[in-house]
Amino acid sequence: MFKSMILLTRRSDMTHQEFSEWWLGEHAPLARQLPGVQRITFNLVSDDQDVEIDGITELWFNSREDFLAAYETEIGKGVAADSIAHVSGRVRIFVEETPVLG
Repeated sequence: MFKSMILLTRRSDMTHQEFSEWWLGEHAPLARQLPGVQRITFNLVSDDQDVEIDGITELWFNSREDFLAAYETEIGKGVAADSIAHVSGRVRIFVEETPVLG
């Protein structure tokens, strides 16, 4: 299983609450439509922390190729465009998940 994590920083004109409402209410339904996605987790960072990250998305696909292919589709391009329109920073990280407990 292939996993990507995407670290998001909201636009400077958005509050944490506005980011949360857009991300969970509008963006999440779009992300669920990505072709080949096996699992999605949105991690909303508490706004009482002194970090520049507002959310961390975890996406699981069968392979890196499936991940890349998903974002080449019209749905994938729409998901990426929606994200870019609402954030000031977006960093994709490809990781090897290694469970330690559970």
